[in-house]
Amino acid sequence: MPRLFFDTYDQDKLSKDEEGIECSSRSDVQRRAVDALPDMAREVLPDGPNHDFRVEVRNGRGDVIFQASLNLRSEWTGDFPGSES
Repeated sequence: MPRLFFDTYDQDKLSKDEEGIECSSRSDVQRRAVDALPDMAREVLPDGPNHDFRVEVRNGRGDVIFQASLNLRSEWTGDFPGSES
């Protein structure tokens, strides 16, 4: 099984994967990358109304072979009940 490296980006902050993970198939790579995104979002919330997360998967040569992203947007559209404007 190939060892692949899952680099994560929180906005522009890179966390480079130095260890890698052995993956058995393309669907395994996709599942692992996509599954990481909600966990990344939970770790930083609340941190402003707009936030971008990305996972890039590299092969042993350093080529990016897959990427997944999550763009989190939030905004108030009305007054919170019982609050002052």
